[in-house]
Amino acid sequence: MTDKGISTADLVKSVSEGNHGFDSLPSSAGLDEALKALDGSEIVTLTPEKERALLWKIDLHLIPIFSLLYGLQFLDKTTISYAAVMDIMKDTKLKGDNFNWLGSVFYFGYLFWEYPANYLMQKLPLAKFTGFNILAWGGILMLHAACSDFAGLATLRVLLGIFEASISPGFLLFVSQWWRVREQAFRTSMWFCWNGVAQIIGSVCSYAMVRGIEKHGYTALGGWQLLFLATGGYVDILGTWSRSPLRFLNSFTILAGILFLFIIPDSPATAWFLNKEERIMAIERLRGNNQGVGSKKFKKHQFIEAFTDPQTYYITLFVIISSIPNGFLTTFKNIILKGFGLTAEKSLLYGAPSGAVQIVSCLLFGWLAGRYQNRMIWAIVAMLISLLGFSLAVALPRSNLNGNLGAYYLTSTAAASFILLVSCISSNVAGYTKKTTVNAIVFIAYCVGNLIGPHTVDLKDGPMYIKAKTISLVAWCISAALLVALRFYYTGSNAARDKKMRELGDRYQHQENQEFMDLTDRENLEFRYTY
Repeated sequence: MTDKGISTADLVKSVSEGNHGFDSLPSSAGLDEALKALDGSEIVTLTPEKERALLWKIDLHLIPIFSLLYGLQFLDKTTISYAAVMDIMKDTKLKGDNFNWLGSVFYFGYLFWEYPANYLMQKLPLAKFTGFNILAWGGILMLHAACSDFAGLATLRVLLGIFEASISPGFLLFVSQWWRVREQAFRTSMWFCWNGVAQIIGSVCSYAMVRGIEKHGYTALGGWQLLFLATGGYVDILGTWSRSPLRFLNSFTILAGILFLFIIPDSPATAWFLNKEERIMAIERLRGNNQGVGSKKFKKHQFIEAFTDPQTYYITLFVIISSIPNGFLTTFKNIILKGFGLTAEKSLLYGAPSGAVQIVSCLLFGWLAGRYQNRMIWAIVAMLISLLGFSLAVALPRSNLNGNLGAYYLTSTAAASFILLVSCISSNVAGYTKKTTVNAIVFIAYCVGNLIGPHTVDLKDGPMYIKAKTISLVAWCISAALLVALRFYYTGSNAARDKKMRELGDRYQHQENQEFMDLTDRENLEFRYTY
């Protein structure tokens, strides 16, 4: 570097956000795995044609298994809601607010294990660690069927939360490893929308199960027990399950976990489905992200920076507040539908359209965000639609069945807003220790919001639960305001960086391969936030 030159290393102390403890760039310790993979490799030319073929190959191998697993996670987590109208309360002698707590204790386990899970995701092979957790949660879910009281169910719900704690943050890490920033919103929406697929499958199959039991009277087990066995992975050795309408779900979670272990590589550098040239291209195409594929070294200064970065708090506040309505709806959705005057059977079936709304809204707004590169605007639009749903839910009388159903379905668009915001962790948080730490903070907030949600409900307020719906309406109003504030923060930060670069002019020097040196977004003056 010349006397007049300034590199990223020099700028770390002068970037507008301040000094965050960065030590030195050249040290090989703690560099991104991408830089290690590129070391000594031949130069490859990434043409548009080659990149399109490579992107298709990546999408084809990763998106289907991510989608399947995310759908199963949602189905497994919300099985308790379907069980609510299938006599689980009577069979397990639940009293008072026991059922509310079954919705909440899942998040105690999730909250307790969230940071350790994210720390282990940095230290251990990402795909293998995630696959192990998938297999464990499938086994835990099956054990629910053996429970006969609240204590047993609550214990297993805590364990289920522990083993599912790594899934959402893990998938966000995979997204940052494999796709360009401009591709990430839509790819994240593609697998997240399978929450909606799971809602449809869960609703229709639970309805079919109730009808089948009424018609045939088979099995000594209750419908809710069969539901847990099916979604978890029960294999019908004795033939007692052969006539169940949910028999095609046998072994889904455990089988999917095995497939995940065999199909998903830990990073592009070890991808079995890519040849050597394609692996190098897969890494090179990430250069513009100013992020690599991850570093195994825990960096204290990045950990601290995660707690001093304003975007952490914008995202965290949004997630905790917007998750309160989610906790209410996820736990009580079938009870809410039953409160409209529907039978237990129909309340299961009528839950399916909300899944369809979630699929369409996630894909539509995810595509629009990618097409026009304006995530926050589309997240705000999705949130406003869901606000309309809760406004109608509060205002409409119980006698207006169609209106209440429509209002309930509109609230499902909030999922699109949530995932567009959370995808900013993949795109806008750089530095692997910082990214895993922010992941943990945000999903701990997700747990807290979902813990609060079920307790906004007083069963005495049934069947319409106006108080809980009003609280949810206010929560989503605040969430929409936070989206607006975050967009202004990102635009302001980018403008400040542009100004700094103009002031430095030729004195600024780009350091070779600094994109893969595991710099944080605040350490790298060339980093720009997507919004």
